[in-house]
Amino acid sequence: MHHRTIWLFVVLFAAIVIGMFTYAYLERKERTAQVAPVINSSSTPLSTPLDQRVNAKHYYIDGTHSFAGIVSLPTPCDLLEATARVAESFPEQIIIDFTTTNNSESCIQVVSEQRFLVSAQASSEARISATWNGQPIELNLTPAAPGERPEDFEVFVKG
Repeated sequence: MHHRTIWLFVVLFAAIVIGMFTYAYLERKERTAQVAPVINSSSTPLSTPLDQRVNAKHYYIDGTHSFAGIVSLPTPCDLLEATARVAESFPEQIIIDFTTTNNSESCIQVVSEQRFLVSAQASSEARISATWNGQPIELNLTPAAPGERPEDFEVFVKG
């Protein structure tokens, strides 16, 4: 009986040690998979916006489409440039191009928001799309209420 108890203790101890190493390996593997990629602080553009979608308010006044909104960027050092271009087709296509650059050597990793306002002249039937550093992205447009103007665009933050 005494040898049986010793063997039971050895097997139980070995199972606990193997379980601890397995748990540590799986935790380390999961932790490295969750680490966010390091944002290169060189002048290369960022690949995509943080939320993968751009929300904007769409104004159509006297043949001019205007788009106003806010984009979240990973650091306050990221610079946003938004331009609109019209592709001649039927119906016309308006493409909003968002470009980001970061020229800083080091910058705090705090999400910052930057506003944009772009306009393009096209018919009311124009199709609208957007790109982020050349890659197509989802554009969520909210129509402006009658009488609203793009210059009066306000952000209402819940709080």
